[in-house]
Amino acid sequence: MIQQRGNFDWMLQDLAKGVPGIEMIVVLSADGLRIARHGGDPDTADRVAAACAGLQSLAGAVAQEIPGSDGKMKMVLIEIHGGYFYLMAAGPNAYLAVLSDIITEPGHMSARMSDLVVRIGAHLTSPPRRNGQTV
Repeated sequence: MIQQRGNFDWMLQDLAKGVPGIEMIVVLSADGLRIARHGGDPDTADRVAAACAGLQSLAGAVAQEIPGSDGKMKMVLIEIHGGYFYLMAAGPNAYLAVLSDIITEPGHMSARMSDLVVRIGAHLTSPPRRNGQTV
């Protein structure tokens, strides 16, 4: 059920076990490449990761328009008919995305995601790439 580079299994399983209703967890790089996943299939996780790259870019552009903001996206929450989508910054050039059903309480989910990012943020770092190569 878990596909990853590195040892992310315990990190993602802890979140999945601690919050009811999680359908999929994806760890991704800023350029939309899947680093790890829990739940769902690899193709879906890849599509989610790619979509997240655009979403985090859009959120950062909006953040720049808020007076006093540093212009960086911290978290995006989208309520969808039947569930929720969460995207959180998780370290330099890395993000944590979660898809959940409607029973998941958003405040609890965001708190658990924040806890996870604090505990293992250094492990969720993706080095910058240039022309598909790690810099």
